[in-house]
Amino acid sequence: MSGLFGKKSKKKMKQQQNAAEAEAARTENSVNSPSAQNKMSGPSVPAPMQPNVRPKLVFHTQLAHGSPTARIEGFTNVKELYTEIAKAFNIPADEILFCTLNTHKLDMSRLLGGQIGLEDFIFAHCRGQTKDIEVTKSAPALGLTITDNGAGYAFIKRIKEDSIMDNVKTVCVGDHIEAIQGTNLVGARHYEVAKRLKDLQEGTTFTIRLVEPRKAFADIAPRSSKQGAQTEAAPQKVGTGKQTLRMRSKGPATVEDAPTEFEERAARKIDDLLESFMGIRDMELAETMVDICKTKNNPDEFAQALDDRLGEFAFPDEFIFDVWGAISDAKMGRI
Repeated sequence: MSGLFGKKSKKKMKQQQNAAEAEAARTENSVNSPSAQNKMSGPSVPAPMQPNVRPKLVFHTQLAHGSPTARIEGFTNVKELYTEIAKAFNIPADEILFCTLNTHKLDMSRLLGGQIGLEDFIFAHCRGQTKDIEVTKSAPALGLTITDNGAGYAFIKRIKEDSIMDNVKTVCVGDHIEAIQGTNLVGARHYEVAKRLKDLQEGTTFTIRLVEPRKAFADIAPRSSKQGAQTEAAPQKVGTGKQTLRMRSKGPATVEDAPTEFEERAARKIDDLLESFMGIRDMELAETMVDICKTKNNPDEFAQALDDRLGEFAFPDEFIFDVWGAISDAKMGRI
């Protein structure tokens, strides 16, 4: 009996030990579980949210004279845009004269400026033939409207009908003005080139060096008078969506709402005034002037703000007054 009792006692003790170990394991697992830890530490705290990182914007591009399609991203201004296009096609960045949006043609109403629609397709126009042309300034005005690409190249945006330059058939819309009288103008702004042409004495015979954009084979044709002097159509709205990428010469690019109807009307009118007073076209400059005017209460404040931000242009008082009037008319729906 004692032997049997001893065996049963040992077996019972072993079972009790195993049960105690199992219970201890269950208790430890329960304590270490997330729900138990939350109860022990008080109210649950939500996990921190990941920062809302905006994905990089990707644009599609081609060379206007013909190329495969490439993808570009990561640029914040026009110079960086040209650099990215150049990398994509393995060409020097200074080969690019200017870009148009959604067409490979030399459509001056589609020039890339300070804004790109998020769905716009970019066509880069590259350097083609260089030509030295001798011109006599037989009248006060040559009939050229100048713009620039924001990266150091000024070029011809419009040729006035029946003007001096309209009668020189080798001078074409889209030609980059590389030099005048042997003075290199690469890096000069449009207003500086326009002033140099304006300051030439009437009766002077001068030499102008132009670089025309490279053309696709199908686009090669002599310029007619009608083609060179055509009236510029109203600019197409940028992109198909409601937002654009706005690039600035200073500071990062930002995604913004597309311009309002008032802002578009005012900018177009200011662009016309820039041509009348200074012989240049620049929608980016016009849009900047509209932005500056929004927070100003009178022409004096506006003039001071223009001087602070755009003093290098040395705008005449008459021009500033007309710009203020144009923006006021646009607000009131008179234009």
